Amino acid sequence: MANTVAGVSIRGVSKSFGAVEVLNDISLGIERGEFIVFLGASGCGKSTLLRMIAGLETISGGEIWIGGRRVDQLTPGQRGVSMVFQSYALYPHMSVRENLAFGLVNIRTPKAEIETRISAAAKMLEMEHLLERKPAQLSGGQRQRVAIGRAIVREPDVFLFDEPLSNLDAGLRTRTRFELAQLHERLGATMVFVTHDQIEAMTLATRIVLLNKGRVEQVGAPMEIYSRPSTRYVAQFVGSPPMNFLPVAKIEDAPGGAIAVTTAGTRLHTAIRFDGLPTDNLTLGVRPENLTVAPDGQVKGRVVTVEQMGDRSLIHAELSDGTRIIGVDAPVTTVRNGAEIAFAAEGAKAALFDSMGKGYHAAS
Repeated sequence: MANTVAGVSIRGVSKSFGAVEVLNDISLGIERGEFIVFLGASGCGKSTLLRMIAGLETISGGEIWIGGRRVDQLTPGQRGVSMVFQSYALYPHMSVRENLAFGLVNIRTPKAEIETRISAAAKMLEMEHLLERKPAQLSGGQRQRVAIGRAIVREPDVFLFDEPLSNLDAGLRTRTRFELAQLHERLGATMVFVTHDQIEAMTLATRIVLLNKGRVEQVGAPMEIYSRPSTRYVAQFVGSPPMNFLPVAKIEDAPGGAIAVTTAGTRLHTAIRFDGLPTDNLTLGVRPENLTVAPDGQVKGRVVTVEQMGDRSLIHAELSDGTRIIGVDAPVTTVRNGAEIAFAAEGAKAALFDSMGKGYHAAS
């Protein structure tokens, strides 16, 4: 495989289709060898941004640099990137070997070099026994492996993946995700991956870039995004089930310099300080795993429904003010619909959000 590993610099990039603005002033640095995941809901602009790096979409403003070279005016073939699509895009009349070789033949790579690259990629992806088959003779997972192999043989500076696991069933998606993580470790290559699936983002990414309506909402390591969401949108999007949000009635000083929050008739101690914190129109955010069923818990309500997930039970409850929350209990739970319930809350892991959705957390 090639020794060249390049970073990507996106500088003030915008994209509009007529009067419709799809991306607005995106600036982002991707380090050499990172596995970056663009995460977001459908229509947020993540695939468009990836396609602009690839050269499949023009940019309306800004610059894109790869490996210290500006590329936004270059053709896709001149950018040093390889893209793996959701649809595999294999030639049905060609064997796996011919599909892998096709791009290299077009750029007049010597035959011996082509064979060397194909052999290396096939061995790496454990598909040496598939080389003479046609795509119709392959499973979905095997076709996706061929599509990835076709990218590998080109020895690009940057790999681009556009929702490559979306067409696979759940079990195969998990296995292919693991294979992609191993591939990144072996190649040490720069990879940019688009998905709407937070599990893919959390398990694959060096850093996640969470997009919302054409703007970057937050950039950070997976656990930073999860534990310290910069906005309410991030807190709501990342996490399954999503974070609980409770209206704050009052905040006040608590021992140790942090604040106590009163919500739904309950007073919780947090690890958040007053510094820079507004005092009105606040919302408390608590993840479901930080609300556990306990007889002497501070947060009290009535059970609406119970979901037994195998590894835990999700308890949906309604508080006295009508707020709906989700907490957790043991895999085999005795909690029943309609019963009174109490949750112990880990206030030290809670977040606060102001009226604009900005998040406030305990000092790191």
